Amino acid sequence: MAQKLDAAQMQKYWTKTSRLMWTIFVLWIFFSFVVHFFAVQLNGIKILGFPMGFYMAAQGSLIAFVVLCAWNAISQNKIDEEFGVQED
Repeated sequence: MAQKLDAAQMQKYWTKTSRLMWTIFVLWIFFSFVVHFFAVQLNGIKILGFPMGFYMAAQGSLIAFVVLCAWNAISQNKIDEEFGVQED
């Protein structure tokens, strides 16, 4: 993989990969910790009849994690294809 790219391309590849990684990491922290810190305040909002703080703890964060995993895989594949380093 690294043999196909010159130094400038490797830097661009790493920049895009790093940006994706940090974006997903920030969203992971948000859904893991920040939402739950405000659970009491969020309980005033109802989702499917459940208080939002309870819903986020029970299902919402898990759904967000699955979406983040899918987004990461799809986006990383696009970056790999853009630089010609995708897997077969």
